[in-house]
Amino acid sequence: MSIDAIRRIRRFNRAVTAEVGALDSSFLGRGRPLGSARVLNAIGHGRGEVGSLRDYLGLDSGLLSRLLRGLEEEGLVVTLPHPDDARRRVAALTEAGRQEFAAYEALSNDRAEALLARFPQGDELLRAMDLVATALGRAGIAIEETDPRSEAALHCLTEYYAELGRRLATGFDVSLSRDPDAADMMRPRGAFLVAQSDGLPVGCVGLKGKGGDIAEIKRLWVCPSARGLGLARRLMEAAEAAARQLGITILRLDSNSALTEALQLYRRTGWVEIDRFNDDPYPDYFFEKRL
Repeated sequence: MSIDAIRRIRRFNRAVTAEVGALDSSFLGRGRPLGSARVLNAIGHGRGEVGSLRDYLGLDSGLLSRLLRGLEEEGLVVTLPHPDDARRRVAALTEAGRQEFAAYEALSNDRAEALLARFPQGDELLRAMDLVATALGRAGIAIEETDPRSEAALHCLTEYYAELGRRLATGFDVSLSRDPDAADMMRPRGAFLVAQSDGLPVGCVGLKGKGGDIAEIKRLWVCPSARGLGLARRLMEAAEAAARQLGITILRLDSNSALTEALQLYRRTGWVEIDRFNDDPYPDYFFEKRL
């Protein structure tokens, strides 16, 4: 790595720490440093189990204990035994803690809006932030099964359709495609999986079944900021695992020659080309895999 690259990275680090107030003794003017505020924020967003809280924030046990103790002394947090396992602890916000959490949320939102307002290329800035945040949070990307009509699923599908519209020579009209019914991508027929990066959806895949031993893989998509991290392969593996759980033994999928990355992935992971098996106007490649 050249010295120029190192300087650029260090400049970026300094800019971010200054922008987020990492060195302030009173983060956002609320009387406590960033570390305590981040713990409060994570608990407020449902990460109360102390072990998962520690892993999420990347803190050692001693530091997390000190931060929690400080918040308890302020009357913002209580720490109790886990209801199902007394060896584990769960942190929860008090009423005062919920009020403080809400105040931080409002101030943080205002600060984010102010940053976008003073930058003329807001969309470019957001894309750059997505790329950095996804790369740095790579280890924390989780794949979760969800309703294909959920907000996260619909976001992914909307982005997927828009990308097809840009990349296919014919454009893409979902009303002309064999768009799966939501019930076909929910148990016991199938499943819909979304990859989440710290609460933001960054990829999806659907398993479309009819109750038999054959099902289709549909709507594999990874957002541009998460590409190159092996996420498409992880999504496909998760879909195959769900298929095995449902007793499905044969998977099929269709694709388009414009989607070169997807075709490479399928060929590298054991899919074999077969004859056309549907009348969808958009695909020109068809694959099958036996589980």
